[in-house]
Amino acid sequence: MKIFAGLGNPGAKYAQNRHNIGFMALDAIQQAQSFGPWRSKFQAEISEGVLAGEKLVLLKPQTFMNLSGQSINAALRFYKLAPADLVVFHDELDLSPGKLRLKQGGGHAGHNGLRSTHEHIGPDYARVRLGIGHPGHKDRVAGYVLSDFAKADQHWMGDLLRAIAEAAPALVAGDGARFSNLVAQRLNTSAKAAKPAPSRPAPAPRPQPGPEPAETTRTPLQKLMDRFR
Repeated sequence: MKIFAGLGNPGAKYAQNRHNIGFMALDAIQQAQSFGPWRSKFQAEISEGVLAGEKLVLLKPQTFMNLSGQSINAALRFYKLAPADLVVFHDELDLSPGKLRLKQGGGHAGHNGLRSTHEHIGPDYARVRLGIGHPGHKDRVAGYVLSDFAKADQHWMGDLLRAIAEAAPALVAGDGARFSNLVAQRLNTSAKAAKPAPSRPAPAPRPQPGPEPAETTRTPLQKLMDRFR
């Protein structure tokens, strides 16, 4: 059994924020894999299903980002699971928009949701880092992550979330390398399909025939005389 936890903030106000891409990833899996409806448990919304022959619980903490660990810890304790059975999906400032990296263990790098999770269960869990890019200066980070994705982001976001949903069985099966490869392949395919075909140069215009010479009415004798003038 596995738990996939997405990090974000509850409520419509935050639904499209960059900080909520972890929630979006779980929504994509829930829809694509036909999991059960969302219901309230563990101070979270959860959805259950079977993937790759294993039970999987999708969990979206409703405690706000900086208390995410409370909900995650409650779910692990209820199901008698270890941190190794947990995968956390979260936004990552240090990755370009649309990039994905899988990481096992490590620090929280100042991410409030990861910090809370560390406090409750320690660092020994897997993370799916979802790149949202960096605003350029640390003073702009809070406003950046708590603002909505731009319209220009919708294309890569859709491709990334679909790729995650399709590759999720490999992650449940414990094959992180295959999961990452499948996501990368899906994104590459989408990028090629979206690239416009190179335009061909317009064919050179065919030379137009010149005007036909006017038909002469001179007799052969007159033409012969012209040669001796």
